[in-house]
Amino acid sequence: MRKDFKFERLNFVTAGMPLRTGKGSYKEAFNIIREMNLDGMELEFVHGVRMSPENKAVAENNANEHGMIITAHAPFYINLNSKEEEKIEASVQRIIETAATAFSVGGYSITFHAAFYMGKDKEIVYNQVKSQIEKINDTLHRDNIDIWIRPETTGKSTQWGDIDEIVRLSKEFDNVLPCIDFSHIHARTTGEYNTYDEFCEILEKLGTIGNYAIENFHGHLAGIDYGAKGEKKHLNLENSDMNYKDLLRAMKSFGVKGSLVCESPNIEDDALLLKQYYMNLS
Repeated sequence: MRKDFKFERLNFVTAGMPLRTGKGSYKEAFNIIREMNLDGMELEFVHGVRMSPENKAVAENNANEHGMIITAHAPFYINLNSKEEEKIEASVQRIIETAATAFSVGGYSITFHAAFYMGKDKEIVYNQVKSQIEKINDTLHRDNIDIWIRPETTGKSTQWGDIDEIVRLSKEFDNVLPCIDFSHIHARTTGEYNTYDEFCEILEKLGTIGNYAIENFHGHLAGIDYGAKGEKKHLNLENSDMNYKDLLRAMKSFGVKGSLVCESPNIEDDALLLKQYYMNLS
């Protein structure tokens, strides 16, 4: 699977290995995902991009032989707007390593939390992020790594990455699209963007990039706890106010294709809840 893969529908993916895997292997994790009739896995490179040759082979086999959808989340410590140049360079390298690894196992898309504002003007930070994305793209193009790279919509106002900033950035590059985390948008706005019409507004903004943004979707969903400063922590869907039913209705209405990654604490159960509800929509 590559960036130009044509999706037939919206797929439902776990954020990392299912909890049922316990201390088991990638092989067991993918077996559980297939047994549950889920559609794939987001590789979670939390502290670094490390994946053994054996695990790479398992992921690639599941993508190529079983049609599993593979995405990846870059390590969490990334800040393309750091005050320290060496931290910016390390962040760029982590994104490149994530893209290379995901591409090598048949992934079509990676995502990352791009930056913090660090008290700077939004336009200055936008241009800083853009300049670092250009560096990342230079390396990916040189190495023939053909994969979507996606800044994720963030859950706190201190983080760069509201929907408008990321849509704007996506229009400037041919391999950049948003990773829309609906829970983050809901938390960042302290409870807004949780109705059918508001979800449609988000998808309309996505569509302004081009129809390919709707047909190559990569997004996140979980229950979410939030306060005045935005995101606090993820929750299971049924223990939160996240209106996932209207969201799925909106996604169905827009004909969204690609992958929705479930980041709830009960990863695979909520992923299955989402898939079953979605597949029963008329």
